[in-house]
Amino acid sequence: MSGHSKWSTIKRAKAVTDAKRGQAFSKLVHAMTIAAREGGSDPNANPRLRLLVEQAKEINMPKENVERAIERGAGGEGGIVLEEVLFEGYGPGGVAILVEAATDKRNRTTQEIKNIFDKNGGSIGTPGSVVYQFEHRGLIVVEKGASSDETMLKLMDLEIEDIEEVEDGIEVYTKSADLFKIKELIEQNGMSVKSAELTFSPKTPISLEDPAKEQKVLKLIETLDEQDDVQKVYANLI
Repeated sequence: MSGHSKWSTIKRAKAVTDAKRGQAFSKLVHAMTIAAREGGSDPNANPRLRLLVEQAKEINMPKENVERAIERGAGGEGGIVLEEVLFEGYGPGGVAILVEAATDKRNRTTQEIKNIFDKNGGSIGTPGSVVYQFEHRGLIVVEKGASSDETMLKLMDLEIEDIEEVEDGIEVYTKSADLFKIKELIEQNGMSVKSAELTFSPKTPISLEDPAKEQKVLKLIETLDEQDDVQKVYANLI
């Protein structure tokens, strides 16, 4: 079983209740622009873009926003040029943290991310100092259904890497390249998918004995997540 990330559950619950819908739209637009630029504008031929379009539908993003982001990424519109940046660092208690960002001003974003780490008891690291502690994988959250045990048994028959029952569903981990294939198999077998995404999964999750220190880590992660250029935040805290 994988070590379940405490932040992942908080993040999913927050996505349902978060009033900052405009910020969520903006971050998703940036992600779609980059995905279309790197993999083409056809979601059927670009799995990464297809996943983002599905996420846009889930949060009721207007169709024109989606189309504009894809067109911009495919070169149909001028404007800012975004680049993806992966920041690595540590929080209180030695918790490893990865931060995915999309920015048109790398130096500005780097300084802002560094300031957030510094002000919250953490430290930003050099490239390669943290990412080796994580594995890039697919993550699918499946509804438990009438019987979570029965659902888990059905899921175990598929080509998955790991599985874990959590409060808001069943987390299924796949190879990153198999995410869409497994998602479709799950749906074909009559199970309901709550969400699907590419993620960085910690190889060796850790827990903190000190509740106060744990809260400091969660505050750092949430502050990073609220920074406008940040797409996703990952940590090895369970």
